[in-house]
Amino acid sequence: MILPKVRDPRFVTIRRGGTLTDADHRLLALWAAACAEHVLGLFESAQPGDPRPRQAIEHARAWVRGEVKMMQARAAGGHAMGAARDLRGAARHAAYAAGQAGAVAHVAAHELGAAAYAIKAARAAAPEDESETAGRLECQWQRNQLPEAIRELVLDDQRLRNDICWSVFDC
Repeated sequence: MILPKVRDPRFVTIRRGGTLTDADHRLLALWAAACAEHVLGLFESAQPGDPRPRQAIEHARAWVRGEVKMMQARAAGGHAMGAARDLRGAARHAAYAAGQAGAVAHVAAHELGAAAYAIKAARAAAPEDESETAGRLECQWQRNQLPEAIRELVLDDQRLRNDICWSVFDC
């Protein structure tokens, strides 16, 4: 479970009654795509013939550019999550990160899912005694990628949802 029971209006677009601008929604999607892409190799090394997670990341970016509709990006995200189902470990988490990135077009709050799953992938890929360090490094890398316009929003979201995101944002 990575989404709160009550939707945060800061992650609902203005036209739907929230406070999120379209520009910030697009920045969230791009950041989520960057987080997912950073660990994508962990999936692709395990499943080199499966393009679904990469396609989800590409669809997220295409949605930002206005080249695909929200439903297409969301569907690509769902297909990436389907690629994860039969896997375990880093490859599974990396595919879920890509799926969450694709879903940001539909629900902006999936941005944190992409980041959390990417951190889980980095942890799972590391030797057991280096897992926590790998997770912290991934979290710090992600924070360094945050555009200034959404930085405080995402950092606050990490603080608020850390408990339901496996406490991966303690970095």
